Amino acid sequence: MRFQILHESPGRMRLRADVRSMSLQQADLLEAWLRAQPDIDDVTVHERTCGVTVIYHGEKATLCRTLSCFTYEKAEQMTGPQTHSSRAMNRAYKEKLVFLVFRHCLKRILLPSPLRAAITICQTIPRFVQAVFVIASRRLTVDVLDGVAIGASLLTGDHQTAGSVHFLLNVGETLDEWTHKKSVEDLARSMSLQVDQVWRLNEDGRQSIASLDSIVPGDRIVVHTGHILPLDGILVDGDVMLNQASLTGESVPVAKRPGAAVYAGSVVEEGNCVIRVTHPTGENRYDRIVRMIEDSERLKSAVEGRATNLADKLVPWCLLGSLTTWLLTKNIARAVSVLMVDFSCALKLSMPLSVLSAMREAGRHKITVKGGKFMEKISEADTVIFDKTGTLTKACPTVVKVVPFGGEDPQEMLRVAACLEEHFPHSVANAVVKAAADQGLDHSEMHSEVEYVVAHGIATKIGENRAVIGSAHFIFEDESVEILPEDQSLFDSLSPSVSWLYLGVGGILSAAIGISDPLRPEARQTVRTLHKEGISKAVMLTGDNRRVAEAVASALGVDEYRAEVLPEDKADFIKAEHEAGRTVIMIGDGINDTPALSLADVGIAVGSGAVIAREVADVTIAAEDLGELIWLKRLSNALMRRINRNYRFVMGFNGALILLGAFGLLAPAASALLHNTSTILLSMDCLTRLLDDEEEEQ
Repeated sequence: MRFQILHESPGRMRLRADVRSMSLQQADLLEAWLRAQPDIDDVTVHERTCGVTVIYHGEKATLCRTLSCFTYEKAEQMTGPQTHSSRAMNRAYKEKLVFLVFRHCLKRILLPSPLRAAITICQTIPRFVQAVFVIASRRLTVDVLDGVAIGASLLTGDHQTAGSVHFLLNVGETLDEWTHKKSVEDLARSMSLQVDQVWRLNEDGRQSIASLDSIVPGDRIVVHTGHILPLDGILVDGDVMLNQASLTGESVPVAKRPGAAVYAGSVVEEGNCVIRVTHPTGENRYDRIVRMIEDSERLKSAVEGRATNLADKLVPWCLLGSLTTWLLTKNIARAVSVLMVDFSCALKLSMPLSVLSAMREAGRHKITVKGGKFMEKISEADTVIFDKTGTLTKACPTVVKVVPFGGEDPQEMLRVAACLEEHFPHSVANAVVKAAADQGLDHSEMHSEVEYVVAHGIATKIGENRAVIGSAHFIFEDESVEILPEDQSLFDSLSPSVSWLYLGVGGILSAAIGISDPLRPEARQTVRTLHKEGISKAVMLTGDNRRVAEAVASALGVDEYRAEVLPEDKADFIKAEHEAGRTVIMIGDGINDTPALSLADVGIAVGSGAVIAREVADVTIAAEDLGELIWLKRLSNALMRRINRNYRFVMGFNGALILLGAFGLLAPAASALLHNTSTILLSMDCLTRLLDDEEEEQ
């Protein structure tokens, strides 16, 4: 396909596909294909204009060659069918909004006044019916006030105002519905494991492709290196290294041997295996996580915003004030004046405009907030819960120490270890090779053919001596490597807070290499400052072992920690905090954190984490700096101060207008003018910055 460059700047290019039109499916296919290219960081495809915006790194010529190679057929073979796309839904709602605006303008411009009045009456009948149902249920909400306000306008012959109010209400409801449906679509798309077929092992030992839906408990499936486990089961054949970070948060792959339980969502980093399925599709641990998320999302969607709640509470007082005015004065103009100058308009504006301003301000710091209620909860929070791996740490195994034995040189031992490990690029091996490279050590070949034992270690010969490197089980039990008596005390003093890789040469322990997931440098200071900002309890929850968790918790200064926890345990901990009356912020980055992110009052995901975590979370921090949490806390506090100040102003000023109108000191037109003017000024104030430069730098 040919593309025309419309505009370009360093790292960004805007193009137009040289086609007459582009269907929704073709746009999805092009976008998915471009996102899969290694040099492209982000891409947006506009199907209506056939436009493409690409954010990339690398050479422009490379990008142009990549684009010139695109065909729909090649892309479909590479990416497969694109499911759960929200593009069609977005187009439908955009068209609905355009239709609403077009219809309203057309009615105001072309239709005569009597016909407009008749149409307005017909259109507003459902709102009157809704108001009647609300009253019949013995409640008074803003729905009643909306119905009465429209009715009062119609009774006084102001059909134009009634039509405008109805139009704005329709637009707001459409936007609310669109937001809700889009969040559900995004959740479904991001939660999919994208596995439709598996290799089933038949009774005769042959493998055949089978639909995932056809697999039942007891069936055996084969999973190869680099593939994801689609179902829970028991490992019956093969030693493998599993990356379980999506479920447990462990940064280092875990060795699994026959008889071990394995779970859907884990990735096979090394080896091939046969799994006996224990749970059918829809009943495994991964699916249970999905259901927990969906349940808590439904609870969240039922919570009304603060402004709407307050407006609902003021509805009976507005109605009572209007009725009282009419009973005392028998003057319909005064009663309408009281009804028109209500609190609902300014209250409903002050919250969303203040929130939009705060969200825009947060956006400049690469923080995405999905709603004002979450910023309110952040300002109220007294408990913050951190996941460890990838949140407080960098989720990147690193060599932190080399301990030599038998008088060996530590750099020489690291060089030997890197020479062995460079052939097997898993995360721990990469850490060893990188450590040697950082020290400028040349680890050219010095050994014979390498024997690799999956999930155990590596064995080879250096000269006449057998050299082995791996876990304690492999080195001391399988290979019977000995520790020299003079080295025993040094070996016993090895810190239990890191994972150790052991190197033996000639049957004697030569070195221990400490592997750790380093803390983010700003993590400790972030915890301390959050305490100063009003957080009374900081907690760390992790799937790592207790010794590692204890060391990290001590370094951070958190108030409490839990180790070896599963996703369900994190969710249960948050439920217990809620029962204790605490407002909880949860910060995580992986699929294993999503139930907790969803159940917390505010779930915050770091931008480098799993896509599903970012989708489920209420707030996403793109910057690789936990210090942004402090800034977000301060911004939320400033937002709530502004909202509370605006509430006081609305109550005082509009209350005064109502009293003046009731006593006949202000005509309805003057009351409406002052009311609308104050609302506009309030709106302008809501759009100003919340934090000045000095507050941002603190």
